[in-house]
Amino acid sequence: MDLSIANIIRGRRTIGSFRPEVPPVHEVENAIELARWAPNHKKTEPWRVYWVGPETARAVIELNSSIIAAKKGEGEAEAKRKSWSAVPGWLAVTCIRSEDQFRHEEDYAACCCFVQNLTLGLWSSGIGTKWSTGDVTRHEHFFELLGIAPNLERVVGLIWYGYPAVIPEQTRQPVESFLRRLK
Repeated sequence: MDLSIANIIRGRRTIGSFRPEVPPVHEVENAIELARWAPNHKKTEPWRVYWVGPETARAVIELNSSIIAAKKGEGEAEAKRKSWSAVPGWLAVTCIRSEDQFRHEEDYAACCCFVQNLTLGLWSSGIGTKWSTGDVTRHEHFFELLGIAPNLERVVGLIWYGYPAVIPEQTRQPVESFLRRLK
């Protein structure tokens, strides 16, 4: 793999299917160390990371399945249960809440930069990710399962990681389609 930053950014993909082996702990820790260098207004470092173990992951999977069953039925819930159970590694990233709305938005943006750094750091080691922000991440029981105080932290997302079973192709629109040059 070409480890230039340009190739890492262009090559990173959202992974929907993982091989079963769990990546080494030190690779994930290295990516978390890189992620903390994300830009953040006033150096607040508002991110928090929860390394979700197998027992907690199973509880989150069951919570998500119950949410899906209520909305879409048991068949869809079972399909989600099966796909989520195949995810080898789980992290949850949160953002410390602020009473100041401007700081809250700045801190959330910093946490999104943190997640981007995390996914790029993992990708540079051959580890794929999927950043999930589904309904389960806003459910009160999710906060209980992870020991998060919802009045103090906002969930930025679940980050699933593992070695990709499939790396999807991807395209982007040309720069000219969104770049506006002003005088």
